[in-house]
Amino acid sequence: MSEPKTKEVSIQENKMGIMPVPRLLITMSLPMMISMLVQALYNIVDSMFVAKLSEEALTAVSLAFPIQTLMIAIASGTGVGINALLSRNLGERNYEGANTAARNGLFLGIISCLVFAVIGGLGSRLFFAMQTDNPVIVDYGARYLTIITVCSAGIFLQITFERLMQSTGKTLYNMITQGTGAIINIILDPILIFGLFGFPRLEVAGAAIATIIGQVVAVLMSLYFTITKNKEINCSLRGFRPHPRTIALIYEVGVPSIIMQAIGSVMTFGMNKILLMFSSTAAAVFGVYFKLQSFIFMPIFGLNNGMIPIIAFNYGARNKKRIIQTIKLSILISVSIMAIGLIIFQVFPGILLKNLFDASEHMLSIGVPALRIISLSFLFAGYCIIVGSVFQAMGNAVYSLVISAARQLFVILPVAYVFAKLFGLSSVWWSIPIAEIVSVTLSTILLRRIYLLKIKPLEPKF
Repeated sequence: MSEPKTKEVSIQENKMGIMPVPRLLITMSLPMMISMLVQALYNIVDSMFVAKLSEEALTAVSLAFPIQTLMIAIASGTGVGINALLSRNLGERNYEGANTAARNGLFLGIISCLVFAVIGGLGSRLFFAMQTDNPVIVDYGARYLTIITVCSAGIFLQITFERLMQSTGKTLYNMITQGTGAIINIILDPILIFGLFGFPRLEVAGAAIATIIGQVVAVLMSLYFTITKNKEINCSLRGFRPHPRTIALIYEVGVPSIIMQAIGSVMTFGMNKILLMFSSTAAAVFGVYFKLQSFIFMPIFGLNNGMIPIIAFNYGARNKKRIIQTIKLSILISVSIMAIGLIIFQVFPGILLKNLFDASEHMLSIGVPALRIISLSFLFAGYCIIVGSVFQAMGNAVYSLVISAARQLFVILPVAYVFAKLFGLSSVWWSIPIAEIVSVTLSTILLRRIYLLKIKPLEPKF
């Protein structure tokens, strides 16, 4: 191995293995937290403009959310596998293994976007027809979802390149790429939706196209930064052949994460079906909630993205003290952010709905109590998100899967359905805080198990 390469890897190792944990976690996470906030902002802005078209348009975009969540689940879950494997290889000083993980991860991202292009192109209209017989919602939704899925290369490749950067600690570049893509989306949204400056009025299709353009720009920037700035790894696909063992290791961590996040798509689809028993407005409220809560949750996910490679690296280096410090500090930050979110949702739900989404009186009557009830789960959720990511970083993503399935499939949906039948719409929202209590209990039990089996016995390897 050449001397420059050795020097660069040494610098990276010193950062991940020696820099004080508070400084390291902030350095790794803050750029991602900022970029995630920008992402959440453009998600909200997207729906704000769509809401100005009509409530049917807002409902259509809300009903498309499960498929968008599924795409993100596959991209992010695969990214978690790439991230954990690559960081662990760097921690173990297995540099060729890190390169192999990067190349095969990029290959998996390409395959995933091709699969969704076919599925979305053929099945978008059917997906909406399964949920509602309102022809306006079906038409809006089919046009929106077809564009999002057929052009899904943007989301898959963007997330893949971001994970390669995160694995080597270069999260600042992710903030630049995500921020640029989000700003482009925000600028193009009103232009393409309403047909400003001579552009045709595309309505919800314009929102989808704006999203795709922003993602493609972010991918191109990420590719440039990966090639020119990320010298710790080489992800060139020249002469590439898939490596089954590496793909298996990526999915060993990634598949439980994919399933865990995909369960969220199933839950959202199921909740929409339950809410549509009452009205399309109820489903629109649920969609608006997800847009608003992303502004609170996205920084936590950014924190996770910085935390996972730190824990994975130090697990490979067998540094127990740094693992424990990282976990404790991450939980503290997460719960603090969620406390702020709880206050906002309790005090300003009507302002959020009216000012951001032009909510009608009917939507306000449903949405205000919904936001207040659901937000009671925030404090528990912050803790559970961090603990779930610890499981992933330690190679036990199946624990996260068990908790997610218990929370969303075995608590939220059954409780929501029973409450809907027995007590009406206003009681459905309580299914989410109830599920979070189950989640925090299971998370604590399994975190203790991980500590006793994997963290406590660690001794220095080098």
